[in-house]
Amino acid sequence: MACMMAGADFIKTSTGKEGVNANFVVALVMVRAIRDYFQLTGLKVGFKPAGGIRSAKDACTWLSLMKEELGEEWMKNDLFRLGASSLLGDIERQIFHYVTGRYAASHELPMA
Repeated sequence: MACMMAGADFIKTSTGKEGVNANFVVALVMVRAIRDYFQLTGLKVGFKPAGGIRSAKDACTWLSLMKEELGEEWMKNDLFRLGASSLLGDIERQIFHYVTGRYAASHELPMA
């Protein structure tokens, strides 16, 4: 709450480079603080979970958290972003599977 009162327009779980990164217990507290701050001030603050988000399934779970706690308004990139440098590869694999009906062999998709 203190960072929002100081003028932060986005809060982030971590840099994503620590041993403990984005987790739902901490995120739930942070997201509810964002909601409380919005209800008190009318100001929207964004949220960025970072670290440990490696799969499309992980990303969907975070999207669900945001939608359930903050609503559709926070489902835009100016209020919600994923800090997930490892996520792109899995999303590419899932799209490949959707299009072809099978998962890609390692030589079929570039490695990031």
